[in-house]
Amino acid sequence: MKTQIQLLFVPILSVMIVSCSEPHFLKEETYRNQVIQDFEQKQQALPNGDLFAIFSNKDLTVSEREALMFLYAYMPIGDVTDYPGIYYLENFRLSERTRGEMPWGKVVPDKLYRHFVLPIRVNNENLDDSRKLFYGELKDRVKNLSMKEAILEVNHWCHEKVVYRPSDARTSSPLASVKTAYGRCGEESTFTVAALRAVGIPARQVYTPRWAHTDDNHAWVEAWADGQWYFFGACEPEAVLNLGWFNAPASRGMLMHTKVFGRYNGPEEIMLETPNYTEINVIDNYAPTAKALVTVTDTDGKPVVGVKVDFKVYNYAEFYTVATKYTDTNGQTSLTAGKGDMLVWASKDGQFGYSKLSFGKEDALVLALDKKEGEAYTLDLDIVPPVEGANLPEVTPEQRAANDLRLAKEDSIRNAYVGTMMTEERAKAALSTFKLNESEIDKMVKMLVASRGNYQTLIDFLKNAAGEGKEDLAIELLRVLSAKDWRDVSIEVLKDHYQNAPDPQKVSLGTSVEIINPRVANEMLTPYRNFLRNAIPQSDAETFVKDPTRLVEWCKKEIKIDNDLNSQRIPISPEGVWKARVADEKSRDIFFVAMARTLGIPAWIDEVTGKVQYVDMNPFMENGKQINLKEGRTLDVNFNASTPVQASTGLLYATYHPIPSLSDPKYYSHFTLSKYKDGTFRLLNYDEGDVDMGGGATWSNLLKKGIRLDAGYYMLVSGTRMASGAVLSQVSFFNVEPEKTTTVDLVMRESKDQVQVIGNFNSESLYHPIGTESGNNLTSERCGTVQGDTKEVISQSILQACGRGYFVVAVLGVGQEPTNHALRDIAALGSEFEKWGRKMVFLFPSEEQYKKFRPAEFQGLPSTIIYGIDIDNSIQKQIAESMKLSNQTILPMFIIADTFNRVVFVSQGYTIGLGEQLMKVIHGL
Repeated sequence: MKTQIQLLFVPILSVMIVSCSEPHFLKEETYRNQVIQDFEQKQQALPNGDLFAIFSNKDLTVSEREALMFLYAYMPIGDVTDYPGIYYLENFRLSERTRGEMPWGKVVPDKLYRHFVLPIRVNNENLDDSRKLFYGELKDRVKNLSMKEAILEVNHWCHEKVVYRPSDARTSSPLASVKTAYGRCGEESTFTVAALRAVGIPARQVYTPRWAHTDDNHAWVEAWADGQWYFFGACEPEAVLNLGWFNAPASRGMLMHTKVFGRYNGPEEIMLETPNYTEINVIDNYAPTAKALVTVTDTDGKPVVGVKVDFKVYNYAEFYTVATKYTDTNGQTSLTAGKGDMLVWASKDGQFGYSKLSFGKEDALVLALDKKEGEAYTLDLDIVPPVEGANLPEVTPEQRAANDLRLAKEDSIRNAYVGTMMTEERAKAALSTFKLNESEIDKMVKMLVASRGNYQTLIDFLKNAAGEGKEDLAIELLRVLSAKDWRDVSIEVLKDHYQNAPDPQKVSLGTSVEIINPRVANEMLTPYRNFLRNAIPQSDAETFVKDPTRLVEWCKKEIKIDNDLNSQRIPISPEGVWKARVADEKSRDIFFVAMARTLGIPAWIDEVTGKVQYVDMNPFMENGKQINLKEGRTLDVNFNASTPVQASTGLLYATYHPIPSLSDPKYYSHFTLSKYKDGTFRLLNYDEGDVDMGGGATWSNLLKKGIRLDAGYYMLVSGTRMASGAVLSQVSFFNVEPEKTTTVDLVMRESKDQVQVIGNFNSESLYHPIGTESGNNLTSERCGTVQGDTKEVISQSILQACGRGYFVVAVLGVGQEPTNHALRDIAALGSEFEKWGRKMVFLFPSEEQYKKFRPAEFQGLPSTIIYGIDIDNSIQKQIAESMKLSNQTILPMFIIADTFNRVVFVSQGYTIGLGEQLMKVIHGL
């Protein structure tokens, strides 16, 4: 095989030597040599499957060969196995064409073009043909604009196509987002970066892995124009660049980063270098920063080389790693971060140590590897995030008005497309020709409505199944998929799994999900069953079904694990793993489950622990006797052990003494559990419920009742998030022993400070109640005009609406992500606000904004809410001025005040868990 690889390089290098007159894509000789070396190593690491066949094309130019070598040298394994070489060649040719046609093509430096225009992949999305399609739509809109104007124009086009809505963690492809017409921030930014690159503008997705002041993360876009990087909210166009609703939260960030394709050496701080990408730190673009030096020693105080150092931010009730570095020969590493608190965790060879580090207050930390597995104790940690200091560019009233008009037009364009999607009525009509019972119709109506622009795929699939009289099997297959799968699954995938999966009626278990479901984890769904059925020799298939341990052994023997070649852990398709026989551990696990399900063996990856498991349906031996089980036994697959085993387990309970503001702590919001492995703790992923809504794991349905866990060393983290963003956390380390019961205390720490008056608000302030007209029994006066409307409107004071006592006043930004989060948080605690009984006045900046409001998207909002229009933005201005907010335009704004004009709570902008923060204050009144 080595000889074959060397022969493959001969034509590549000879063409480069002979064709000296042809232009190079990799113009710097040193960098070109590095790419050739990395490319050769990649070929050697992936010798199977003829994965580099594109390079045998003798018609490739030198530039094309070098560009393909650059892409193949650094792309993750799945991009090599799952997409043909011609796909990358066509995208390169299109990029070159774009570079020649766009006016900024000659302005963009080669380095930026190489790393931020040419690469197709942005995050972990499915790759598609968006570049060609997007260029066709955008080129005439931007070709006569400056680069900065073009960036703004592309983002307006993106807003025509996609708007924000939360969804699950799997990232849809750009074209799937267009078909769906919405996406979460990671999908919006992936889509927008793809659109910018399609017209030759360097662009990158920027992430704050987790916020420090609130429980969430966020992604947005940076684009390069005329020598400078600018940021903006994806699909959220503003009148100018460097402006978004997240300016203020970003100023409180601890870390912002981006993953740059390939080896990259730019002006930014390098966080991490991998065989696939270079992670850079761009926090300096957004917030005041400080640098800290971390020294790691052993228990004798001697520096330790090669220690893994994780920098962790408290978020979602866990200490989440936002950056990983390794100590040098002096036992040191450093990080530049926002001026707040992190937990620094060092680990090597089973030893670990940790400490809080306050950036901006401490410039150095010495950390000893003095902790070991098994030590039981509890400690309190107070975590303080950076303070807010947003720097906003100037926007004139004329610019803002013009931008608002464009946004309204773009909303109408997008809504016209959304109007073509399935409603319940249309879905029922489309299903009327099928012989379905009422229950099946109800299921399919739900799926068709949720499938958005992909509804025809589901109808066509059902039609094909109906022709064979197997509608029930088709519906069962669709039912086990996720809502996002309904939105982007292809007919090829559905047909493959429908035709090649075992009939669920013949599955002896209580559920068929573990066999017929195409999805294993968060991978791209592919039609792998027919391929695997044909690829696996019949004799091997029979052996694996009879004894699944042989399938485990086959995977251990045949699949080489190389995590470094897939640094982002983007899942390789099962077919790709079969071809390459090389995979990262995650892709290997998915492959095993796919193989097992194809053969009819129930298998899955446990959602909580991440363990690979299967059900052995065959008789087995115990104490020398053959045992027959009707429903089999669940076994854990450990690819490092000789045989699968049933893990030793123990019971864990937690006591909790409720505090006034919290009767039942929620997992991810108030506490988490993690299990120790190899020097670090890995989070247990219990159900979080619906996105941004209630449900999910809590103390009462988890730890109060007791849960069975694998024996081992665990960490319980709890935290109370204060209105300031600070956290009162408690961390407990304990052991779960086999067949024993362990009881721990779940403690939600409280602040000793009582509710304090922090400002004033005039309760006689006037607003325009929604739906009031002249003649109602309300105080009437001229309240100004709304968008040129000179009719008399009715005003009412906050005091009149709420009566004596405390109340909540809010000014909302309709359709903006921070407002959506706030409303969902309040809806999740709707019953608690109902019990409180006091009024909540939710105001809109204008009547136009009110007309865009869709309360049906926020089921559960309390009936105590009164809606209205903020006359001339007077209340918004008053809150901003009296509470000394840094910017009066950032929405939403929330206050709790009383009729004595005292304010006891204020929140502005992006805050996760706002409902709970409001209730904490309310319980303390």
